[in-house]
Amino acid sequence: MRNKSEAITLGGLLLIAGSAVWLVLNDATGIRHSADHDGTIPMWERWIPVAAGLLVARLVPPRTPPETYEPPERALGVQAGVLLTAGVLFAVTLRLVGGGEPAHTLLKLLLLLAVPLVLFRLTRAVRVGAPDPATWRRYGPVAPVAVWLLLSHVGPAAVPPSSSWAGASPAYVLAGVVVVFAVNALLEEVFYRRWLQTRWERILGRWPAILLASPAFAAWHVGIMGTGDLTLDLASVFVNQGVQGLFLGYLWSNYRMMWPILVVHGAINVGQSVLYALGHLS
Repeated sequence: MRNKSEAITLGGLLLIAGSAVWLVLNDATGIRHSADHDGTIPMWERWIPVAAGLLVARLVPPRTPPETYEPPERALGVQAGVLLTAGVLFAVTLRLVGGGEPAHTLLKLLLLLAVPLVLFRLTRAVRVGAPDPATWRRYGPVAPVAVWLLLSHVGPAAVPPSSSWAGASPAYVLAGVVVVFAVNALLEEVFYRRWLQTRWERILGRWPAILLASPAFAAWHVGIMGTGDLTLDLASVFVNQGVQGLFLGYLWSNYRMMWPILVVHGAINVGQSVLYALGHLS
């Protein structure tokens, strides 16, 4: 099992590194940072906040490992395998149907929500544990999340403002934030981190699980952000959403709390759009 875990960890790192090299060789290092428009930024600008956030999270004490409930090995393996298959199927199907609405939302609700719920109904649940009750440890994620937010939205590595909600009323912006948060940030983090990553952690360990869940999380973005060249599209999402997934996965593994990954994911989805809309209210 150790050899398998090491192979998956190395393979995941090589996938991201190889994707970056492929983009450099094809002079395609400008990656899309939103599905709402075709604007691009240099791929390494997405890495700076992640690297800083990972470093701070590594320095801030993690939760104390809680007592956990281990289901029968076969049930755990079935859950992990079905969830990974559902994630891969979501990415493939979304790419085939074109990524538009309502297919995007319907496929997400079916494969990332309905399938897991049926699976858990038929098999025994896996506890994810609870954060350390000590207050100073419970608020440990504040530091890495704050560092990531600052670097992602302020300074040379900040994502450019998005005008997708320009001119919208405050009520429309609020409704948009709620919908996007529920369908994207909440559902995706529950599936890819709380459900998928947690189970593979029990089987393979922390980093192999993170490096398994992150490419699965990244791959489906080809369906909504792809340009038509599958190799370049995959490379682009692996160095973008795949790298973001490393940070999200580490936050979840280290602290076992949902709010840090929901804040980060929510900011990735709508942070700059909200800031732009608020800055242009009449």
